Parts: sequence; structure tokens; C-alpha cells
Amino acid sequence: MIRFLLPLVAFIVLVAFLLVGLNLNPRKIPSPLIGKPAPAFQLQQLYESEKTLASKDNLGKVWLLNVWASWCAACREEHPLLVQLAKSGIVPIYGLNYKDKRDLALQWLDRFGDPYIVSIVDSDGRVGIEYGVYGVPETYVIDKTGVIQYKQIGPVTVDVLEKTILPLVKGLQG
Repeated sequence: MIRFLLPLVAFIVLVAFLLVGLNLNPRKIPSPLIGKPAPAFQLQQLYESEKTLASKDNLGKVWLLNVWASWCAACREEHPLLVQLAKSGIVPIYGLNYKDKRDLALQWLDRFGDPYIVSIVDSDGRVGIEYGVYGVPETYVIDKTGVIQYKQIGPVTVDVLEKTILPLVKGLQG
């Protein structure tokens, strides 16, 4: 009897783990960088390739880093919201153009609007790797001391913006 009971118990435990896993939200993957200094970078600007932007240039202000690409369908989904947020002036948004072609990225911004104070080019994806980018879009809230306080995997939605990002930004701007 025990030899039949043991496989049944193992099967029930396996099913329980699978059910728990199916109910997890893949956008809620915890980032090991939350609460740690944002990885340093110095990259060429998209519009003015002779100029660079370094992460240290934003010390002293709360800002968003939005990882995007012209080939990214989900980036198109969140883009109007970012344009609207940029117009509000609540928080500066910087773009990290990820593994993209410069001419396509420029065309994309010209067509859909440019919400970024500056967009920088990460053509080989190295900075994205240092930030732990799973895929685009991703958005980071970085505080005045250069510490990552929040990471949004996937498109920013109105709900995430109103309930999470904006209250956090306002608290950090203090």
C-alpha cells in the first residue's frame, strides 16, 4: 500500500508547485538591482552622436530610464503614455535605445514623438545586460543618489504609472 501512496503524494506535490507557478506574474520578477546603485554608463546620444550622456550626469535628480527599440511592438504600446508623462514635466525620462539601428530609431521617434530628455544608444546591448534587461520595454526609477528604486518589466500602463511609479517618484523628489 505504501508503494502506491508515495508516488501519489509526489504527484500531488508536483501539481501543487505547477499551479502556484501558473499563478505568478512574470512581470513581477524581482530585480537584484533594486536598492543598489545603477550601473554606470557613458553612451553616445541618439540625435547628436558626437555627444555622450553618463549616468553620473543625472545625480541629484529623480529620473526614469526607459529601455526601448524601434523593432519593439510593446514599446509602441506604452509610447503615447510616455509622451504624455514627458509633457507633464513630473519626471525627466531618458531613453536607452537597445540593440537598434540609429536611422530606424530616429525615424521611430520622429513618427511617434520623442518623450526623452536624451536618448542614448546601446547598440551592442552591454549596458542593457548590466541593468539586467530581460526584454524591451523596461523602465527604471532612479533616485537622486543614483540608486535603482523600481523596475517595470514590460510596457508602462496607466495603472502602473498612477499606482506605483508616480507615487514613488513624488516620494523620492520629496
